[in-house]
Amino acid sequence: MKPNGITWEAGGSTDETSLRSLPDELRKIIEPTGGFILHHGAIHFRGCTAAPDWNSLRLASWGGQSLSHLYPAVDVDDIPFAQDQFGDQYLLRGNEVMLLDAETGVVRKFARCLTEFMDGIEADIEGYLNVGLEHHLQPGQGFLAYPPFCVKESEGGASSFKAVPMDELIRFHADLARQIADLPDGGTLEFEMTD
Repeated sequence: MKPNGITWEAGGSTDETSLRSLPDELRKIIEPTGGFILHHGAIHFRGCTAAPDWNSLRLASWGGQSLSHLYPAVDVDDIPFAQDQFGDQYLLRGNEVMLLDAETGVVRKFARCLTEFMDGIEADIEGYLNVGLEHHLQPGQGFLAYPPFCVKESEGGASSFKAVPMDELIRFHADLARQIADLPDGGTLEFEMTD
């Protein structure tokens, strides 16, 4: 099951242990390519490969930089199989596809199953995932939105997007989510800009 619009692929799966641990439906999606990117970064499906790090499903799933370590709402059994251009994460939890809002750390149901998820992407990737296809990212990059989408000042849309390494984007979002976890709606958030 190879989707339309692949603009990068890892070249095949090399981490057989991780590959064997996946549910059949997910394995069929990522095994042939070892991970892939659609439409120059709109969404990245992680693969069972040792390198590059940003493509490794194993690194996203286990260890000190895993999503379950960075985000309390992500279960250790969740499979973080994909991420969109803004760093939101898609998790397989049982048969359901869950969406981790990277800025807030909130996890919610997104699709009933992988088939529904893939059908939504094939039918209208922009509308379904709320992504744009007009800007191209290099493999391993994501867009850092400023101001973040979760703040009132971005209600009309973020004022700027900056392409950054995806691991940097994930760490930034996890830190933001941690800092605002106990902030009440309408609370004040102050950003300190550094280089």
